[in-house]
Amino acid sequence: MHAVTTSRTRLVLAGVVAACVLFSSTAYADVDLGSGNEGASVKQEGSSKGYTLASRITFSGSAKGNSGSSGALAAVGNWTPPACWYEPRSAEEFSKQVEDEYNTTMNTPGQANYAKASVGQFRNDYKDGKYKNYNLDQKDKGSWWVAVRDQDRWMEPEAQRCDQPPFWAENGDTPPVENAVTPQVLAELAYNRIQLPTTNVTLAPADTTKVNLPTWAWLDKSMFKEVSVTAALNVGALNIQATTTAKPVSLKLEPGTADAETYPATGDCTFGNDGSIGEPYVTGKAGRTPPCGVKYLRSSGDGAFKLQVTVTWDITWTGTGNPTPTRLPDGTFGNDQDVIVQEIQAINR
Repeated sequence: MHAVTTSRTRLVLAGVVAACVLFSSTAYADVDLGSGNEGASVKQEGSSKGYTLASRITFSGSAKGNSGSSGALAAVGNWTPPACWYEPRSAEEFSKQVEDEYNTTMNTPGQANYAKASVGQFRNDYKDGKYKNYNLDQKDKGSWWVAVRDQDRWMEPEAQRCDQPPFWAENGDTPPVENAVTPQVLAELAYNRIQLPTTNVTLAPADTTKVNLPTWAWLDKSMFKEVSVTAALNVGALNIQATTTAKPVSLKLEPGTADAETYPATGDCTFGNDGSIGEPYVTGKAGRTPPCGVKYLRSSGDGAFKLQVTVTWDITWTGTGNPTPTRLPDGTFGNDQDVIVQEIQAINR
């Protein structure tokens, strides 16, 4: 059963209780994006089979407001950033959240009895049961750790793995769970927030070319340069951050038909030291082979070929305790461009 969220109330029902009743909850927070994105809001959904609070991670730099928007990196291989993780909360914040949601649930007209029983049992565990009064008397010695889930991936099996109920950990101790937030976890989450430029190459001839005519391709080097996103978390005794940087390293051209040749033959155009890729066509280069381009060997007829353009990005991160850039899996991002190919018209005399 899912908790109901309205403008006036947010009913967050506890996770697994003694009666084996399972509830899922949703929590939201505005995430600061910074660097020209001030005022933008990212809904970061809490998650899992256990009790959750909103994420306190902030993102700044070349970050996008919605991780599902265009410009998202696709990691090379099977790697993906974490779909869920655990973050600390102060004893004061945790106790207030539990008490507020207990009171909301108990005082909402029509609330089901099993929901009241569940949230009541959950509250008792942390107030009068295994823990005493939310460990407020030890608030300077440790924190509560709770599960958080990526809202765009909540249906994935990986997002369900953070199913431990809130637990207490002393300051400086390693939380006894997988995916406890660390600088590397922050770096991996920042990976998913990197906003990339639209991958459109300039073609000459533009849009419409001729059969057997080399078509030059190049990218605007002012747009394709390093971009970075910093993820930070400062809660209780934990103050960590990580910056993930993406650097464009190559462009792949796939003509959209087997009846074509690419330049170079592999279709992989590499970035120069000055950040350029390919070479702009100017008058006088007609007899030269383009350093980056394509030649179509047949007409596209009444339609167009889909030229697929994909840029590969080298990804590294630095952060708390990790000053030397460390590799993460390469990422790719691309799109299709329509190219009309016409037969060269010969005139018979």
